[in-house]
Amino acid sequence: MKFKKNHSPEPDINLIPFIDVLLVVVIFLMLTTTWSKFNELNLSLPNATSAQTANMAQTWIVSVNAQGHYAVNGQRLEGRQAQDLFDALAAMDKAEATLLIKADASASHQSVVNVLEAARMNGIVKITFATQNSAQITPSKP
Repeated sequence: MKFKKNHSPEPDINLIPFIDVLLVVVIFLMLTTTWSKFNELNLSLPNATSAQTANMAQTWIVSVNAQGHYAVNGQRLEGRQAQDLFDALAAMDKAEATLLIKADASASHQSVVNVLEAARMNGIVKITFATQNSAQITPSKP
């Protein structure tokens, strides 16, 4: 008598449906992912519509015009260097007072940096910049 060996057939794994499902999942993830863009410099600029400060008595105002001339609290300075500003700001109360810089839109960056340098040399830490309210600006017609 001849006995048959009982061999079960090897299971055949079909990978094509698995690959199809995997590709659908990858496409879904690619479509729903948000891609971040990294900027080199991220700036958060202040609004020009902020309220005025209530402590105006202790505010020193340094004005810079387009030609680079300075005025401290309405008194025009003869010099145009940081040392001249340093001398003019020496009497300022560094702990309580605030320095407000009003620079003309066409003033050079160096003029404003001179004001900041004079404030640093005097130890002034409360510094603000004056801005124009955007509602007051009238658009020019081309």
